[in-house]
Amino acid sequence: MPSTLDVVTIGNAIVDVISRAQEDFLLAQGMAKGAMTLIDEARAEALYGAMGPGVEISGGSAANTAAGVASLGGQAAFIGLVRDDGLGTVFAHDIRAAGVAYGTAAAAEGPATARCLILVTPDGERTMNTYLGAAQNLTTSHIDAAVIARASVTYLEGYLWDPAPAKAAFLAAADIAHGAGRQVAITLSDAFCVDRYRAEFLDLIRRGVVDLVFANEAEVKSLYETGDFDAALARLREEAKQAVVTRSEKGALFCAGGALVTVPAAPVAEVVDTTGAGDLFAAGYLFGHARGLDPATSLRLGALSAAEVISHVGARPQKTLADLAKEAGLLR
Repeated sequence: MPSTLDVVTIGNAIVDVISRAQEDFLLAQGMAKGAMTLIDEARAEALYGAMGPGVEISGGSAANTAAGVASLGGQAAFIGLVRDDGLGTVFAHDIRAAGVAYGTAAAAEGPATARCLILVTPDGERTMNTYLGAAQNLTTSHIDAAVIARASVTYLEGYLWDPAPAKAAFLAAADIAHGAGRQVAITLSDAFCVDRYRAEFLDLIRRGVVDLVFANEAEVKSLYETGDFDAALARLREEAKQAVVTRSEKGALFCAGGALVTVPAAPVAEVVDTTGAGDLFAAGYLFGHARGLDPATSLRLGALSAAEVISHVGARPQKTLADLAKEAGLLR
């Protein structure tokens, strides 16, 4: 079966509500600046009422990645669960408007649609308060086998590794992808995710359930329980089939066995909001990878995509990434 999709991503379907705030607001609300805190529905409603004017746009790490792939001109799909409520409608509209195929049926009952209330301080740092709601109820019944089988890469979001039914859904998707001769990628998502599920993530890597690992420097060090990045990278190179590691202003790298490719960070005039930087880096790399581009070019597409998204508020590109990539000589 020929591929008709470059990438299908599976993860938390979340609506981001992004608002600018001063640091005294964070203090008054008892927030740790720069942290991501899980909250319940009551806290989400109270904080939403206290925030200033905000921008609502469908988010979630894997969904952002799918939107980035589409902006580069790729064929992308997303699998994730919302409730049939107002924010669920916002999510479905926005991701489809971004050019991403989205066919997961909304839940008719249960928790409300997930939302992430993001406060951006004047220095561009984001402080996130996340209510996961309906997103965490993803099960194997939501995995569309035909979509998985048609995608060159199935990309799994580590943030959704918490609920047992979602883990089962991930593993089912990986089996379908490999059965169709496709590849499976995972993002480790956050060092705290790695702390909780280190043994399970390592098992996925060592057993070849995932073919490509995405991580940042902190996540790799957490994975191998060391403060020495070079030591952690050496272990990753031994165990992962392929891996991409982002290092913020130090650039990014690709490794596979004895191969190691590095690229610098793409220049950005001003860092406005770092929300979605890793998600869009993954989008650029996955697009290049699915289209058969070499690792260096794919890394540069990732760096370019990340630079665009941190130059403005919000985790989705505001400029067409395909145009930027053509201007940079990375795509024809």
